[in-house]
Amino acid sequence: MDELKRLLFSSRSVVVLSGAGMSTESGIPDFRSPTGVWQDEDLMESMSDGYLKRHPEEFWPKFKLGFMSEEYLSAKPNPGHLALADLEKMGKDIAIYTQNVDGLHQEAGSRHVYELHGSIKTAYCPRCRSEYGLEYILSEEVPRCHWMNPKGQECDTILFPDTVLFGQNVRHYEYAAISVQQCDLMLVLGTSLTVYPVADLPEYVRRDKTKLAIVNLDETDFDSKADVVIHGKVGEVLSQAVKF
Repeated sequence: MDELKRLLFSSRSVVVLSGAGMSTESGIPDFRSPTGVWQDEDLMESMSDGYLKRHPEEFWPKFKLGFMSEEYLSAKPNPGHLALADLEKMGKDIAIYTQNVDGLHQEAGSRHVYELHGSIKTAYCPRCRSEYGLEYILSEEVPRCHWMNPKGQECDTILFPDTVLFGQNVRHYEYAAISVQQCDLMLVLGTSLTVYPVADLPEYVRRDKTKLAIVNLDETDFDSKADVVIHGKVGEVLSQAVKF
């Protein structure tokens, strides 16, 4: 803990990679554990780019079952999210690359958040590119586009969620890799680094310039390469670490 505090205090530029372990501390179900969402194989197979395009009407009820449960919709930022926002308020240059789609980093007050896997908070029309918010998505069993063309005709296309599905590319990856190479400290939080290509981001750490710190309940393949490793809950660790 002392070493983590020292690194946070001495680092001006911090790149954060956050995973499901941050969200579970806010009560959001995880995906890959024995009790995770992906234990429902039918649901997992439905969360793909191909299934959405072939069966958009069947897709949306399944998507809402997995990503718009009461746990998701009622979740609030936990002490880990708030600690990162506090670091930014202290004048640190914090860039957060998150695998989570819940928007809790932004809700906590972090300003520079890059959602590698998109967000559940928005959807868009694949035809006219109109965008819609969460309130509208929840109001319709199968949300459709209501944009009207100059002739008064409604688009009526079934919306696509703004999340990265199986078969789609993650977002901001190249920018994240550059950020890791240029920062003073890379902070890996709540991820076992098993989902690629995001799991490769710590490989871009420049050993002569950047320190690597990992906070996760379980071991990762990068533990032996990190300058600091703490096996614990992200919220508990960060809330202590930011108290310089």
